[in-house]
Amino acid sequence: MSDRLATRIGDLALANPIICGSGEHTMTAAGLRAALASGAAGVISKSINETAAAAAQLDIADYALVSPDNRVVPWGAPEAGAAGLLCRSGLQQIPVDEWLATVAVADRLAAQDGRFVAASIVYGGLEGALELTRRIHRAGIRVLEFNVGSPQATEVKPGVVTIESDAARLRAIVAAVRAEFPRTLWVKLPGIGGDILPLARAAREGGAEAVGMVGRFVGMLPDVETLAPVLGTAAGFSGPWALPISCRWVAQARAALGGDFPIIGTNGARNGLDVARFLLAGATAVEMTSAVLQSGFGALTAARDELAAYLDRKALTAPALVGQAADRMQGYAQQVARPGHWRGFVPQETLAP
Repeated sequence: MSDRLATRIGDLALANPIICGSGEHTMTAAGLRAALASGAAGVISKSINETAAAAAQLDIADYALVSPDNRVVPWGAPEAGAAGLLCRSGLQQIPVDEWLATVAVADRLAAQDGRFVAASIVYGGLEGALELTRRIHRAGIRVLEFNVGSPQATEVKPGVVTIESDAARLRAIVAAVRAEFPRTLWVKLPGIGGDILPLARAAREGGAEAVGMVGRFVGMLPDVETLAPVLGTAAGFSGPWALPISCRWVAQARAALGGDFPIIGTNGARNGLDVARFLLAGATAVEMTSAVLQSGFGALTAARDELAAYLDRKALTAPALVGQAADRMQGYAQQVARPGHWRGFVPQETLAP
């Protein structure tokens, strides 16, 4: 595989910029192995938190693929690749220490090949998060993704899953987690709740080595036949449509935090060129999640190979790609005036005398 793919997040070397994100597909030892075998640089294992309610939520999980014209399409259908994923999910149900032992074994095996398997905490409350962090540290796991942006928080009871939207609180929370975990710490930020740039800054100030942005959004899709919501509830929503939104946040975070602070792009990448788009926006690495759940672990292999071919064609490395589009992004005030240009983009009736 091309050396052009190699990159790093802080002290952690990556064989390529593609990470398999946390989800139902990384909820078993077999899933972790399959993700690594696909060629991903690393894997985020299925998330945990301290509450039984968050784990029980998995028992009411449900999933729907939504086409660009807002039809629900069958799982595995030819058009599924372009569909968005509307889902109501839950957290790992295996006892915490048993699951962490599984993750630790997978991480040790991954390390032999220059890869990693990370633990993941979805934030519920501080004391519970700190206890889990201590257990992750004792297990010897090298990377912790601390998720304060799960969209499920908007739909569950308070204290089960929490979106942290206050920068001062987040800084203190991350600092507390940092004190318990001296290894690699990443903070995953929300895609909802307003301006997340102060949160990115707070995570860095609290001691995170990188931030992941952005989390999934929350949506509700009415079914025109049943007259009820698809899945019966609001749910987390992601898909190819999210990529420009996510890339904008990544580019803004690069401008706000500086190019030396690593950003992990999430929410919208389906293939190798999407990974390249995230890198151009300022991401150092990219998590792919919905694409794997929908299309299997081969989506990671295909993305890696497509990215490698793109880098070869452009005679660039992955690190050299990072931020090139972000650093060229202009404001409206910098644009050249083109009077009448708008006329080429409206119905002809609009221009009738």
